[in-house]
Amino acid sequence: MDSSQNATVGTGGNGTLPTHMNDTGAATTADDPKQNLNQVINSIQKTLGLLHQLYLTVSSFNTASQLPLLQRLNGLVVELDNMVKLSEKCNIQVPMEVLNLIDDGKNPDEFTRDVINSCIAKNQVTKGKTDAFKGLRKHLLEELELAFPDEVESYREMRAISAAESKRLAQAQSSLPNGDVKVKAEL
Repeated sequence: MDSSQNATVGTGGNGTLPTHMNDTGAATTADDPKQNLNQVINSIQKTLGLLHQLYLTVSSFNTASQLPLLQRLNGLVVELDNMVKLSEKCNIQVPMEVLNLIDDGKNPDEFTRDVINSCIAKNQVTKGKTDAFKGLRKHLLEELELAFPDEVESYREMRAISAAESKRLAQAQSSLPNGDVKVKAEL
């Protein structure tokens, strides 16, 4: 078998890889993240199929099955190389905790559930702290109003002006490039 036949068969014996084709037969060059992920998923499924074929060949191995075994091993190596190259186009980060759970034979959804529960707990703690500070502010304003009524009234006026200015700036920032203003639906 010459090197040109070798490249079209895809055994990778001379270190070359065949051109990757999509289902329509056209070379894949798109940078669409979803398409890249689908290509990696397809490569993983193909690798699993090759591993199954390899398992069947090894489990019933005899001297006559040596050549098919080598071809399947070469096909697996080519597909693993293809998978690595396709995965470089995907920017997916998997937390190590998820991989450790999978290694331990556990469901990775447990990690998601634990993260969500942790976020809920932290949110409740933060909300409690916020409510405590609001209560302290209210109590301090009440006490200050008893001792310094004029200064507290002046403070409240400054707060109202500051709030109005902040609202005006927020509305100015939410205007569209053509001069229209985004309208928020209030329920």
